[in-house]
Amino acid sequence: MTLFVDTTAWSLAFRRNAAFSIVEVIALRLALEGGETVVTAGLVLQELLQGFAGPRARKDIVERFTALPFLNPERPDHIEAADLRDRCGRSRLQIGTFDALLAQLCIHHGLALLTTDRDFAGISSRFPLRLWKAYR
Repeated sequence: MTLFVDTTAWSLAFRRNAAFSIVEVIALRLALEGGETVVTAGLVLQELLQGFAGPRARKDIVERFTALPFLNPERPDHIEAADLRDRCGRSRLQIGTFDALLAQLCIHHGLALLTTDRDFAGISSRFPLRLWKAYR
């Protein structure tokens, strides 16, 4: 399975105090160690860099993301993401612009989204967004 990992899961993975007890972080670690394909996008990298302070954290994030395949949204992805966001809003589900684009990228490329953000559950109930689920 190819995973697209959201900023929320990456952020927890980079925090040493929470990294070993959260199922999404464990799943990310196992995917990376097991050779599964984990992809990302510039928005995720940007959000992470904006959220962590200091040159050491920045260097660590940039180095780790160098190994990951990057998805680059194209014009149709932005158009479909705007449509997705509008349709969610009409059904009273408010989502952010970045989340709409990340969801659209996952839908377009058939990727499972690994996230701790519950807003994506609402999107997946209305669109063919596949969410990673813990098998317990």
